[in-house]
Amino acid sequence: MTATADAEAAANELMPLADYLGSVLRRLRALPPLDLDLTQAHGNVLAADVFAPHPFPAFDQAAIDGYAARWEDLAGAGRPGAHPAFGQFDSVTRSVRLNVVGDLGAASWRPVRLTPGTCFSVAAGAPLPIGADVVVPVHWTDQGMAAVEILHAPKRGSGVRRAGEELAVGQVLAPAGSYVTPPMVATFAAAGIGHVLVRPSPRVVVVATGDELVDVGRPSQPGQVVDANSHALTAAAVEAGALAYRIGICDDDPEGLRGLLEDQTLRADLIITTGGTGTGPGDMLRRVLSRPGVGRGTVEFTDVALCPGTALGFGTVGGEEVPVVCLPGEPGAALIGFEVLARPAIQLLAGAEPVFRPSVKAHLLETVSSPGGLREFRPAHVAERRGGGYTVQPLAGGPYTLSGLAEANGLLVLGERVTTAAAGSTVDVLLLDRRR
Repeated sequence: MTATADAEAAANELMPLADYLGSVLRRLRALPPLDLDLTQAHGNVLAADVFAPHPFPAFDQAAIDGYAARWEDLAGAGRPGAHPAFGQFDSVTRSVRLNVVGDLGAASWRPVRLTPGTCFSVAAGAPLPIGADVVVPVHWTDQGMAAVEILHAPKRGSGVRRAGEELAVGQVLAPAGSYVTPPMVATFAAAGIGHVLVRPSPRVVVVATGDELVDVGRPSQPGQVVDANSHALTAAAVEAGALAYRIGICDDDPEGLRGLLEDQTLRADLIITTGGTGTGPGDMLRRVLSRPGVGRGTVEFTDVALCPGTALGFGTVGGEEVPVVCLPGEPGAALIGFEVLARPAIQLLAGAEPVFRPSVKAHLLETVSSPGGLREFRPAHVAERRGGGYTVQPLAGGPYTLSGLAEANGLLVLGERVTTAAAGSTVDVLLLDRRR
C-alpha cells in the first residue's frame, strides 16, 4: 500500500466534520432570556419577536419645515400667468397668497384648525393642523410672516407624515434571533418600547495549557512557545459576540488543571481550552478531561476529518456541567477550530440565527492540492467580481501560517473527496467579514 493510500485509509477512520458538528450542537441550548433596557440590550440577540405597541408617528405631523395648508388653497400656484391682451404665457407664473395664522413647533400640543385661505408656519415634527393636507417647503415661498406668497404647489400629501404611516400597531419590528442594532434601538424607542427580551451574551473563559508555554512580551527560547492562542481566541470570542475572559496559561498539572476548571465554571457559560488534545506523551489535557472527575462532567475527544487540527474535544465540566470546547495547540489549527466549532457554539448559546458564517460560491484563481479524506479550511482573499459573483485567491502558506490568517477575509473550503482543485473551478468559501 502506498503512502497516499495509507493516509486516505487513516482519514477514512475519522468522523466526518458534519456529523461531529451535529452531535455537538444538538447538546447545546440557548441561554435563558433576560429583560433588558434598550441601551443594555444593544448587541444581544432577541429572544422573542418584538411588536409595535403604538403607531409611529403617533399623530399626523409635518415632515419638513414650511407652511401647513389645505391643498385646495394652493391649486393655482405655479401655473402660467395670464394677461387680457396676451393670454397665457410661460415667463411669469402665478403665486397664491395665504394668511399665516400661527406658528407650530415640535413641542406644540394644543389642537388647531385651518380655515380656507390660511396656513400655519410649522417646524418638522410639529403636529399637523386639522384640515391641513400639505406642507409647502420654505424655499417655495417668500418666507412671509403675517402672510406668505406660495410660488409652487406641491402634490397633495407632500411634506406630511400620517399617524402610523411608518409603523402600525401590532407590526413585527424585529424577529427573534436578530441582533439588536443601533437603528433597531431607535425603532423600538420610537414605538414606545423601553425593554426587550434578549439572550445574554455568553460568558466565555479561554485557557491555554502546556508546560512549554510562556507569556507574550519576550521571544521564546528552545523548549518554550509564546502563548499566542489564548490572546487570539479571546479576541475571536469577543468578535463572535461573547463576553470573553482570558485566564492565561495552565501548566500540565492534573490537579491544577482540575481546580482551575472547577473555579471557572462559576463565571462561564462556555470554556475554551487550547493545547493537549492529541495522544502524545505531553497531551495532559486529553488524559485529564477524558476521565470522569472534573465535577460530574466528562469531555470526549474525537478525531475529526478536519484540516488543520483533527483532534477536538467537547463535553461538560463542573457541577453545573458547563460546556467546554477543546482546541489544538498549534495556532493555525486553534483558530480554524474556533471558526468551525467554538464560534457556532457561541452563536447557539446567544440564540443567534444562523450559527454559521455565510458561505458563497467563488471562482478559484489558483490550482491547489488538499489532503484526501479531510475537509480543509484554507485562508484566502475573496473579492467581488465587477459583473457579479466572487473570486477567491488562496493565501501563501496555507492554514499553518499566521500571517496568512491575519490577511484572510475568507476561508476556502475543500471537501473530503477533493485532492486537487483546478484554477477556474467553483469552490465554497466562508466569508469572515472582518472589520478593516
